Amino acid sequence: MSIPALDMKTPYLELQEELDAVYKRFMRSGWYVLGEETRAFEQEYAAYCESQYCIGISSGLDALHLALRACDIGKGDEVIVPSNTYIATWLAVTYAGAMPVPVEPDVKTFNIDPDRIEAAITSRTKAIMPVHLYGQPADMDPIMRIASNHSLRVLVDNAQSQGARYKGRRTGGLGHVTAHSFYPGKNLGAFGEAGAVTTDDAQVAEKVGVLRNYGSQIKYHNRYKGFNARIDELQAGFLRVKLKVLDTWNDRRRERAKQYIGGLQDFPNVVLPVVPQWAEPVWHQFVIRHPRRDVLQTRLREAGIGSLIHYPIPPHLSEAYSDMGWKAGDFPLAEDLARTVLSLPMGPHLTAQQVAFVVEQIRA
Repeated sequence: MSIPALDMKTPYLELQEELDAVYKRFMRSGWYVLGEETRAFEQEYAAYCESQYCIGISSGLDALHLALRACDIGKGDEVIVPSNTYIATWLAVTYAGAMPVPVEPDVKTFNIDPDRIEAAITSRTKAIMPVHLYGQPADMDPIMRIASNHSLRVLVDNAQSQGARYKGRRTGGLGHVTAHSFYPGKNLGAFGEAGAVTTDDAQVAEKVGVLRNYGSQIKYHNRYKGFNARIDELQAGFLRVKLKVLDTWNDRRRERAKQYIGGLQDFPNVVLPVVPQWAEPVWHQFVIRHPRRDVLQTRLREAGIGSLIHYPIPPHLSEAYSDMGWKAGDFPLAEDLARTVLSLPMGPHLTAQQVAFVVEQIRA
């Protein structure tokens, strides 16, 4: 049996008729930028996220970056970020001209530990940027309380958790502003690059919408030094189709995660993710920990099973941030996760038989 870490072909085959119809409609429309598909997707995704506004953006990184700028965060400011995350979270802060300030995770959930945040706040802190990593909601209520006590903004990175719920609320509507990525491998994935910003703040929504279009709301009238960061009209149409099945596909992921947990619980050396009572994850990744992770990954590969490492190098040890002077040992929890995490095959088209085979090979 050959099992890829991520099946990118079958989602298209399931939705082929509807997706092909979007392409034909788009090609015949004669309008290819910020048209009806974009406006319709923005309305539908805002409603799905339980937010007032949605602005389609060119990528998840651009969504984070423009969200920061729309909140007037820039040079001289600090933004608290997880030490354990994909580097895009940090890059957005850097692009805005601000300084990322790392805070260690709760190793059980992989998400930023709210109990560690307050110690990182200084007079220059302007925002907290939690990430709902691997499809698991971060613990938002204490984060929002800390932010309120210190008059900070909460800008959420929801790139991996479309459809997840925290205490019954969609993660896409938590915080003051939320950024989304629709990279092809995401739970709600485009067939190329795409992203969005959701918020209940009308001023932020308007500014993001202007910033994405060269800083212009009326052609040739530029209010800001903006960017070309518009969502692609064709991708917006594709996302509308996939949004209709997102909850169904997330339910399939939950079934496979339940099967993994049932098959691997209490198995020596395999540390499973912990789901708090208040969380409804959507399992963008199913991430285990193992002290001999590299050996395990090799054995799985030999058995025809793909797996991935999210992420092998913490941002503070990346070459990109070498100028900051961080060294090994500065954020030991993130470093330990980088040495031990392994993402097993996961997706809405992964079968029960495939998961059973993965479990069998791990136990062997």
